[in-house]
Amino acid sequence: MENNTIKPGVYEEIELKAQSGMAVLISNIFFMLVSLGLIIAAAIMLDQGEAVAIGVLLLIVGILYISIVGPMLFVGLKVIKPNEALVLTLFGKYLGTLKKEGFYFVNPFSVAVNPTAPNPALAAVRTAASMNSVAKTAEVAPTTFGKHISLKAMTLINSKQKINDQLGNPIEVGIVVIWRVVNTAMAVFNVDNFMEYLSVQCDSALRNIVRMFPYDVSDAGDEMSLRGSSAEVAERIKTEIQSKAGLAGLEIIEARITHLAYAPEIAAAMLQRQQASAIIDARKMIVDGAVGMVEMALCKLSENKIVELDDERKAATVSNLLVVLCGNRDAQPIVNSGSIY
Repeated sequence: MENNTIKPGVYEEIELKAQSGMAVLISNIFFMLVSLGLIIAAAIMLDQGEAVAIGVLLLIVGILYISIVGPMLFVGLKVIKPNEALVLTLFGKYLGTLKKEGFYFVNPFSVAVNPTAPNPALAAVRTAASMNSVAKTAEVAPTTFGKHISLKAMTLINSKQKINDQLGNPIEVGIVVIWRVVNTAMAVFNVDNFMEYLSVQCDSALRNIVRMFPYDVSDAGDEMSLRGSSAEVAERIKTEIQSKAGLAGLEIIEARITHLAYAPEIAAAMLQRQQASAIIDARKMIVDGAVGMVEMALCKLSENKIVELDDERKAATVSNLLVVLCGNRDAQPIVNSGSIY
């Protein structure tokens, strides 16, 4: 959607300029006390039968202020704590957002909007729907205090997912996402519930990115893998989530992989494969070292002229040394008191 078709009241955050709430609070209490005095004065005037019309007028004014005007002005008083925001609408139109901490007075008819706040009317419906929802298993730090929206950095931990990697192996992956609200208008008006929206987008991005990489590196070892390149994969996941979360006015600060393992049905087979690969690598290292040691031994014997060995006895010496150096068990020495010839 192009920018010229975007409604500013929905997509652009408007910082509301509200007056101090302390002045309104003090003046409202003062006028309520004055109204109470007017009611008392009107009652005295009506009891004495003097200036009945004025007494009735004072009585009406006092009652109206105490019962309607005064309480309505109290409703317009709002307290904003640090790193909190209040999104206000007036008769269905976006009025603005209070983001700076303090005590304010706003239009008493304005309504605070927060889609993540508990709604008793939808509680039963959301509970039933969440039984099959991804957001059911998401663990999210508390983000709301009544109708206030938290601007703090928060943590989202979705449940572990079973995903097929690039080679088709089923693996279990879990991530943690650090995020915060940066545009309250987009968070409130662009999506139904920005917390559930983020949870779904995290699961979708995780699946899209994980299936592009193998769990482990190949024999060549020249490609990225989930286990060996976790930082790069996490950065790809963060970028993918941010591309979707921007619609809801959210900023993804960090995304990290917290759990990575083969699925239980193939975990045993993959463990055997890893063990076999480790044994092969260890044997290669042992053989390379043994060959170097045998070569060094023969060179030293020849340079120092300790013993002259023909080709047949060199072969026998090499065979014996390789058996000793590459064997799984310690060699048992045999003392030869005779001549080798």
